[in-house]
Amino acid sequence: MPEPAQAHDELISTLTWPPSLTPPPAGSLSFTPNRGLGYPTSLKMAMQHRAPRGTADILPSDQKYWRYIEGKARDLSRRFGYSRLDTPVFEDSGLFVRSVGEGTDIVEKEMYTFLDRGGDSNTLRPEGTAPVCRAYLEHGMQNLPQPVRMYYFCPVFRYERPQAGRYREHHQFGVEALGVGDPSVDAEVVELAWSLVSSLGLADTSLMVNSIGDRECRPAYIDKLKEHYTRSKGQLCRDCLDRLDRNPLRLLDCKQASCQGLGMEAPRSVDHLCEGCQDHWDSFQRYLDTMGLPYRIDHHLVRGLDYYTRTVFEIQPKEEGGQSTILGGGRYDGLIEQIGGKPTPGIGFATGMERLVLNLKRQEVPVPDEPSPDYMVISAGDGARDAALDLAARMRRSGAGAILSTAGRALRGQLRQANALGVRYALILGDDEISRGEVTVRDMSSSEQEAVSVDSFLEKLDEGR
Repeated sequence: MPEPAQAHDELISTLTWPPSLTPPPAGSLSFTPNRGLGYPTSLKMAMQHRAPRGTADILPSDQKYWRYIEGKARDLSRRFGYSRLDTPVFEDSGLFVRSVGEGTDIVEKEMYTFLDRGGDSNTLRPEGTAPVCRAYLEHGMQNLPQPVRMYYFCPVFRYERPQAGRYREHHQFGVEALGVGDPSVDAEVVELAWSLVSSLGLADTSLMVNSIGDRECRPAYIDKLKEHYTRSKGQLCRDCLDRLDRNPLRLLDCKQASCQGLGMEAPRSVDHLCEGCQDHWDSFQRYLDTMGLPYRIDHHLVRGLDYYTRTVFEIQPKEEGGQSTILGGGRYDGLIEQIGGKPTPGIGFATGMERLVLNLKRQEVPVPDEPSPDYMVISAGDGARDAALDLAARMRRSGAGAILSTAGRALRGQLRQANALGVRYALILGDDEISRGEVTVRDMSSSEQEAVSVDSFLEKLDEGR
C-alpha cells in the first residue's frame, strides 16, 4: 500500500488543472496522521467554489439598498399608472436578433445562447424591452386602452468585461409605454426617470437628451456622419473602424480620446431631422420645460441598441459622465414591427440596480435598515426550551417578529446575543416564570425588566397590531 504522500501525489497527477493553476510539486504536501487521505490545503484552495466571474452575491447586509430602490421604483410606477409585468428569463434567440440588431456587439459577442433538448435556440435575456414588446403582442394588449404602461424588475445577462456596477449578470428596473407616439408620453417617461433618481436621494446628476431621428431622416444623416469620419479614418480606434460600416451612430459614443475629438466636430443629428421628427423634438423640449425638468442636450447621445428612434435620454453622475450612466432609455417606434407586429410606437427606460446601489453607497445616502424582529425569546433552565418554542410560535402567529435564542448558552450569553442582533426586548423564560405562567420582559436599551403573565403579554401584542 503506498504511503499517504505518494497516494496524494498520484491523485494530483490524475486531476485536470485549470490553466491558471499549477499542480503542487510531488512530495510538497503535508498530512495529519490517522485522518485518512483528506484533501491537502493547496488542493482545497484549487477546488474551492466561487461565484462565476461577472456575477455577485447580494449579501444580507446589502439587501436594504435593493429593497429601498425597489420600494421607490414600485411606488412611483404605480403613481404614474404603470402595472408590473414579469417575463421569462430566456426567450427564443430570434427575438433579440431581430430587435437588438444582428450586427450589434450584444448579438454577436455578448448573448448567452444555448440549444435546449428539443434543438431550439434560446437566449438568456440580454435586455428588458424586447420581451415586454413580445408579451404585448402575444397577449393582445394592443386591444387595451393605449398607451399600455408596464414596469418590470429582471436579471439581465451579457458576456462583457465586468466593471464597477455592471456585471455579466446584473439586474434592471425598467418601464415601457406602448401604443402612443405623442411626445407628451416621452416627457412623462423622462419625468418618471428623473423622479426615481431624485427620490432615491442621489445628488449631482445630469439629465441628458437628444433626438436621433427615424428611418425617414436618419439614413441621410448617417451618410454625412460616415463621410465625416471617413476623412479621418486613420485616427479611428479599432472598434470605431468596425462601427464605421456596421453601426455608424455608435461612433459618437466612443470614449477614446482620438475618436472623441472627431466627435466634437461631427454633424449633429438634430440638424438633420425630417419635419415629423423636428415637430416631435420641439414639442418634447417644450413639455420638459413646462414640467421644470433640468435637462441638457447632448449631441453625442445615441444609446447602444439599434431599435431607438427620435428621443433618447440618459441620467449620468456629473463627475463621471457617460461611462457610468445611471439610467438610460428612449423611443423605439419600429421595434414591435421588427418582431412581427403592426407599427406601434413605444418608449421606455431601464436602470441597473447594481449601478444604483453603487451610487447610493458612494454618496453615502442614508438608507433605512430592513425591519428586524423586536423580540428574542430566551430559555433559562432545563425545562424552559419547550416553553420558549411555544411562546415564539404564538407570537409569530399573531404577527410579531420573534427570534429564538441559541440553545445551550448561559443567560448572560443569550442576552449578549440579543444585544448583538439589535432586538428591543428579551423575553426570559425560566423555571420560576413557567411555574407562575409568566414571562420576564427586559428592555435591552435601559436594562429595565418586569414580569407579566404570558396571556396578558400576548393580548397586548394583539392589541398593538
